[in-house]
Amino acid sequence: MGASCVTLAGSQGVNFAVYSRHAERLEVCLYDARGEGEIARFTLPVCTNGIWHGFVAGLAEGQLYGLRAHGPYQPEQGHRFNPAKLLIDPFARDLVGSTVGLAMERGYRPPEDGAVPTLALDALPDPGDNAARIPKARVLDLEAQLQAGAAMTPRPQRPAAHMVLYEAHVKGLTQRHPEVPEALRGSYAGLVSEPMLAHYRRLGITTLCLLPVHLHISEAHLLQKGLSNYWGYNTLGFFIPEPSYASGQYRDVRTEFRYMVDQLHRHGLEVVLDVVYNHSAESDGLGPTLSWRGLDNASWYALDAHGTYLNHSGCGNSLNLAQPHAVQWVMDSLRWWVQAFGVDGFRFDLATALGRDPEHQYSFHPLAGLLTAITQDPLLGRVKLIAEPWDVGPDGYKLGQFPPGWHEWNDRFRDTSRAFWLGFDCTCGDFARRLTGSSDLFDHAGRNPLASVNLITAHDGMTLADLTAYRRKHNQPNGEDNRDGQQNNHSTNAGVEGPTHDAAVLAVRGQWRRALLATLFCAQGVPQLLAGDELGHSQSGNNNAYCQDNETSWLDWQDADPGLIDFVANLIHLRQTHVALRHARWFTGQLPRWPLLPDAPADVAWDTLGQGADIAWRKPDGSALTATDWEDPQARSFGCLIELAEHGQTPTQRWLLMFHAGAEPAQFALPAGRWLHVLDSAAALVLDPSQWGGAKTSVDDVALPPRSVFAMVQKLGSPT
Repeated sequence: MGASCVTLAGSQGVNFAVYSRHAERLEVCLYDARGEGEIARFTLPVCTNGIWHGFVAGLAEGQLYGLRAHGPYQPEQGHRFNPAKLLIDPFARDLVGSTVGLAMERGYRPPEDGAVPTLALDALPDPGDNAARIPKARVLDLEAQLQAGAAMTPRPQRPAAHMVLYEAHVKGLTQRHPEVPEALRGSYAGLVSEPMLAHYRRLGITTLCLLPVHLHISEAHLLQKGLSNYWGYNTLGFFIPEPSYASGQYRDVRTEFRYMVDQLHRHGLEVVLDVVYNHSAESDGLGPTLSWRGLDNASWYALDAHGTYLNHSGCGNSLNLAQPHAVQWVMDSLRWWVQAFGVDGFRFDLATALGRDPEHQYSFHPLAGLLTAITQDPLLGRVKLIAEPWDVGPDGYKLGQFPPGWHEWNDRFRDTSRAFWLGFDCTCGDFARRLTGSSDLFDHAGRNPLASVNLITAHDGMTLADLTAYRRKHNQPNGEDNRDGQQNNHSTNAGVEGPTHDAAVLAVRGQWRRALLATLFCAQGVPQLLAGDELGHSQSGNNNAYCQDNETSWLDWQDADPGLIDFVANLIHLRQTHVALRHARWFTGQLPRWPLLPDAPADVAWDTLGQGADIAWRKPDGSALTATDWEDPQARSFGCLIELAEHGQTPTQRWLLMFHAGAEPAQFALPAGRWLHVLDSAAALVLDPSQWGGAKTSVDDVALPPRSVFAMVQKLGSPT
């Protein structure tokens, strides 16, 4: 649907198609090249199965247009037609005109007393024409756009077992980077400038996950406070790159966006887009009328029997994604970003909303129409699909319940890792389950540990630096009296709230941060690093910086911690090099099929209970953990032996991973033999594999520093 350049009966022109099952008439308004003067208006002549359509000869690429929909204004029946309001085509591939202030473009007028209605159902249609303030859709040659996408460097198609996600904001990533050319800072092109490409190489990440890059607007309450929607989770143009991230150095925003993706692909990097199909920028019943609401409110939105919006998104509305043309719209949008812009996948915001079915009281089902359509699609089924597996509607928490082939953000990993290291309620059993892929959540329907996207921090919440420096959120700059944002952060501060010069406090905070990072990169699943955590970036305790388009959110490269960057890079390299840290199948704890190697006496506890199994769990004294040990809320120290190899190969190494969250050093018994010390998070030590030929120790035990992840490696198959 939308507008497309076609040739019909020998005439070149534009075909328009607009879905509106309840409209009585649909008009297309044509505008001059500046979008300021209406030059023609015509009614779409035919309605077929709810789609109004018509061909206009003589029109070409570049034509600007808007829509007007005629029909009943009956909010209690779900209808909000108002032909006085110019509407944006939901399928528009380009917009011309300012989007500033669009959140104030309401389609209703207050009651006669001038008061703002408490419910939109009380309002009356506003007769004022707003065309001068509404951006106009521009016709593009869709075939030419697809050809441009096809000419890009092919996608790297990184295997999931090696994927390392890097969640970043296009603007915030480079806005303060002193080595990025000033003209490119905060832009798509800046994201692939040489200093940034060097940083990605240094870290070893494989996949950039970009916060929303679809064209978005700021909500009315932010405009009234002089703030803006920095994160971008308020989409208006689902086929259009956000123009404010363009540097102006390229022909248009589409060209620059393709350049960004192409450069990432040339350097072996993928790009995944954070997409928001759960709601639109039209907000609640008192929000603006911009597109879907005016075209066919009752079809596009999830409503109750009284015409009131269901709000599974928490943003005022929820799109009715069981409606076939809404499914088509989402599918066309997703395919457009893959085909026309070459992206490698999507992270779906509040993805539970995508599977809510009105035929089942809007409850979630993993085989709901849209989820099934995405999963089976020949094109989309081959790209990365990541779900944020919850929304704010009834029974909206669905972690582990998405279809096979999907990855899911695992907030249980986040919360458990924080609790274990930072002193909140947790057990060794809880932590071990998250460390080994969360089988309690994902081991079903043929899914493997890679279904879990593990994260310690994300854009939504505290940064790693703040997680270990603030016990409380500090969101006062958001203008909501610190009421917004998560209440339970599992954060701490080592005795001082916020910045300090106390060396002892800073040392403890550093140990916590490195232990959390080591946990992330030593765990089964797909790790996701929040951009800036490797720098030590702080948001001054703000855990909801969605409206902070300033130095709160822009990464502070000038004061970056080079030692922390090196530590993260070395961790990622260690993970990529050794299958023991990225095992793609479930551990069984059973003996393997290969012959056991008699490299130690049979009376050593570690060996009699653990040698040869793919994983074996042990207490610091070397004995096996009991059921009581696993559930002891006071225990904060344990280890595991891992013996495995790439599929079909025989293990050549035995790994000993030890986790000690206590505040004092702890002695850990070692299995017999010679061991090489390769990781000590407390000391920021990660031994490069090229140095593994050095001296190995043969001792009975090792002293672990406080708050540390410790790893040792033993060579198998030769005398020790």
